[in-house]
Amino acid sequence: MYKKKIKRILDFSISLVALILFSPLILMLIIILLITNNGKPFYFQKRPGKDSKIFTIIKFKTMKDPKNNESELMNQEQRITKIGAFIRKTSLDELLQLVNVLKGDMSLIGPRPLLIDYLPLYNDEQARRHLVRPGITGWAQVNGRTALSWKERFAHDVWYVDNISFKNDIMILWKTFQKIFDRKTMSSIEEASFALWEGNNT
Repeated sequence: MYKKKIKRILDFSISLVALILFSPLILMLIIILLITNNGKPFYFQKRPGKDSKIFTIIKFKTMKDPKNNESELMNQEQRITKIGAFIRKTSLDELLQLVNVLKGDMSLIGPRPLLIDYLPLYNDEQARRHLVRPGITGWAQVNGRTALSWKERFAHDVWYVDNISFKNDIMILWKTFQKIFDRKTMSSIEEASFALWEGNNT
């Protein structure tokens, strides 16, 4: 019952309320990024969703375009803007994915949607991560995230597919908030805020 009906109802309700509550912050970020990104506040990319169906994920744009004004290619480190670094460190770039949850492309909790290029590389067991909607956060994200090997991440994703429950989703949400507001993360926010302030005053 929870997996087939209640989870989707909660996803829709919570994402709608969250979008309303965060609308002032979202509007502020859109205005800032309109100015700093030459009128391009959003980043769109195709990702595989449930049953490997392709959808368009939406995020705040945190990087410059691959080429500068002189048409020279820039690497990823050069492309990240000061405000983009702040938005990434505070995970605010993920905020717009609430729109994807509202539409039904994603869930609040589930395996993170990866690149389309990876689809042919999964074995049969790993491909089971696409039996459910991808999530903004998930079991792998609260158990190591980038510190995990790809094999470990996929194992966590498949574990979640086999163990979806209201209890587990609440636990993952709680652990996600803990990670966002832990001391290390808050320190990163302070550092990013100072870097942003310093950059705007030099």
